Amino acid sequence: MKADLDRLMAERGFDALLVTGPAAHNPAMFYLTNGAKVTETTLLIKQRGQPPVLVVPAMERDEAAKSGLPVVVRNKYDPLRILSEEQGDLLRAGRRIIEAVFADLGVRGTVALYGREEQGRAVALVEAFNARQNGIRLVGEYGNTIFDAAWTSKDPGEAARIRAVGGKTITVVGQTAECLSSHRAAGGVLVKPDGAPLTVADVKRQIRRWLLDVGLEHPEDVIFAVGRDAGVPHSRGEDSDPIALGKTIIYDIFPQEAGGGYCFDFTRTWCLGFAPPEVEKTYRDVRDVFETVVGSIKVNDLCRIHQQRTCELFAARGHPTIATDRMTTRGYTHGLGHGVGLSVHERPGFYDYAGNTDTVAPGCVVTIEPGLYYPDDGGFGVRIEDCFWMNPATGRLEELASFSKELVLPIRD
Repeated sequence: MKADLDRLMAERGFDALLVTGPAAHNPAMFYLTNGAKVTETTLLIKQRGQPPVLVVPAMERDEAAKSGLPVVVRNKYDPLRILSEEQGDLLRAGRRIIEAVFADLGVRGTVALYGREEQGRAVALVEAFNARQNGIRLVGEYGNTIFDAAWTSKDPGEAARIRAVGGKTITVVGQTAECLSSHRAAGGVLVKPDGAPLTVADVKRQIRRWLLDVGLEHPEDVIFAVGRDAGVPHSRGEDSDPIALGKTIIYDIFPQEAGGGYCFDFTRTWCLGFAPPEVEKTYRDVRDVFETVVGSIKVNDLCRIHQQRTCELFAARGHPTIATDRMTTRGYTHGLGHGVGLSVHERPGFYDYAGNTDTVAPGCVVTIEPGLYYPDDGGFGVRIEDCFWMNPATGRLEELASFSKELVLPIRD
């Protein structure tokens, strides 16, 4: 949580944090500015033991003030004058502005750099800044950054926002199910009123509209994969594919608040009209494992032990798993779940590898999403995914949004 930042900075030897870029789709900036609508020229400086300070253009001063943070108007540094003096060299001018801000705020020592910027620009800035040897050193982090560590645990307010996104997501999922069931079938596929096949593109187009209606956005393509595509976990589905009866549909939707805020992640597997016997059996296996694992997770458990347990449960039911063959593309082929917050994939990670010390910490929001995939020997896949908050007051997982886990969706006669 944010209250942990000063402790984490001390542990990592950081005297200050520098975050660049807009708040939208920039988790570190969004987190520290409380979602204020600031744009790409924003700088945020967080010194250890002090509140963050925002540096913004004058035209954004009112929006920046909504963050509740101290605001410095960037115009005081006369950026155009500096850019002219540097003959239009954006790197040198940008470095000088940051140096001036640091001087005004008294920043010294080791400063860790974050934000959303093209990687080459960030590397060039660090190299140019550190070449000055002016008592300040810019550094980066890779892997478990200070923000990854801080936002592993969500406070009740953050959990409530994710729960609200979940509720809106479930509304859209329900609309999708109703839409599919409202169509009649002909020739083994759903058809539109004009008799043309209903396609994956048709369904996705409608999903995007429904998301907009409830105030969510979906930066990546929704997964709506039919038949063999459902057997490849991250296949998005082919736009031209018709929605066929009896074939598995994996519907994985992971929207976020409009403007790049908190996310949700949710998956259901459906068959329209009927499910073949091998799909029914596989679905029962996935649902049984899902319920067993969810019921066994306790606060502060190591995540990797639940991945190990999932592999054992699937293997006992006769399915290949990555525990015995890391290269397998059949059976259980991925991790059990992951954290969710300002990014759809955060820590902790339910993956089994040496050195994974991630735990189901109090306050974390995680997905649990076991699945089985048989793309070439059956042409189907099955996955169930829900989001949970580990309530720090009770030490128990709380489902953040609920929806039916029935496999078969009825269709019009």
